[in-house]
Amino acid sequence: MTRTRDQDACPGALTVHQAADGALVRIRLAGGAITAAQLATLADVANDLGSPAMELTSRGNIQIRGLTDTDAAAAALAGAGLLPSPTHERVRNIVASPLTGRSGGVADVGALVSELDAAIQAEPELAGLPGRFLFGLDDGRGDISGLGPDAGVHMLDAGTGALLLGGCDTGVRIDRAGVVPTLITVARRFAKVHGKAWRVGELDDLAPLLEGLTATGAGGQRWAPTVRPPVGWIPQRDGRVALGAGVPLGVLSARDAQFLAAIEAPIVITPWRSVLVFDLDEGVADTALRVLAPMGLVFDENSPWLDVSACTGSPGCAKSLTDVRADAAAAAQEPSANHRHFVGCERACGSPPVGDVLVATEDGYRLRIASP
Repeated sequence: MTRTRDQDACPGALTVHQAADGALVRIRLAGGAITAAQLATLADVANDLGSPAMELTSRGNIQIRGLTDTDAAAAALAGAGLLPSPTHERVRNIVASPLTGRSGGVADVGALVSELDAAIQAEPELAGLPGRFLFGLDDGRGDISGLGPDAGVHMLDAGTGALLLGGCDTGVRIDRAGVVPTLITVARRFAKVHGKAWRVGELDDLAPLLEGLTATGAGGQRWAPTVRPPVGWIPQRDGRVALGAGVPLGVLSARDAQFLAAIEAPIVITPWRSVLVFDLDEGVADTALRVLAPMGLVFDENSPWLDVSACTGSPGCAKSLTDVRADAAAAAQEPSANHRHFVGCERACGSPPVGDVLVATEDGYRLRIASP
């Protein structure tokens, strides 16, 4: 892919994007983690200063659209601890296995998320990374490795991980203590050599990123992408319960966010535009389920809402040819063997790595990518 500029235009909390429906900000959440109080703050900002329809992104972040006072929004975010580094806020792109440490996986990578986030902010050179560069921490189940992170680690056991570049196992093996330093080294090298490349997969030569790192494993492995989020009642290994809630088309209303925050429990936004609420006793989980399900959040793993997604579309995006969310909502009523992602233009924002991408044209939709 040939770029005409060496930096992308990804929005941040301070780097505001002027969309058709007004100012848009994107709040990075390391590993998707957000406290109840922070989610309540975002709901207040969306209600008071912008659109109450918040958007969950494919990297576990949250967007607020239609902002009328971006300075006031930034102040509220900073006050809630959601803007830990003004210089690095666009490059804190970390995805991690959302259920890590609570259900499944071969290693708990939760502590590595906060360690990596702090290390990114401490490196002045990394402020210049493209906003699309993605760090990934997979606890061994393959959900994050399947997203193709630019610099990632796939844990093979509790103490050893495989280094990934562009989602591919390089054969380099890292002990747990070396995970964060190695990912920072790779990112620093990418920042120096990337030119007009925004992602590792756009480089012609990966050798400069691996200098001094010895491959001791077979390498070459890739993991199948995960498309469906974990939803429903999820038993945790400590006997408590996690609730997984699908969010139709990734649009989380401020009202729903306020109800989620009212549970006062740890929350993670997943890369599949869903929400996980953790560490609940069964009584609280049952009550939350009874309240949230009628509000439109999805707890049924067979729901057709889990098989459709869409970009913002009209009227929020000036490039879109149609209201793709309305069309996706209509499609959700029809059974399909494939996941379908509706987009309003050729950019195909937010497209998942598998499934059918339906691109709006003047004459309806055309299929861009067919499921394998």
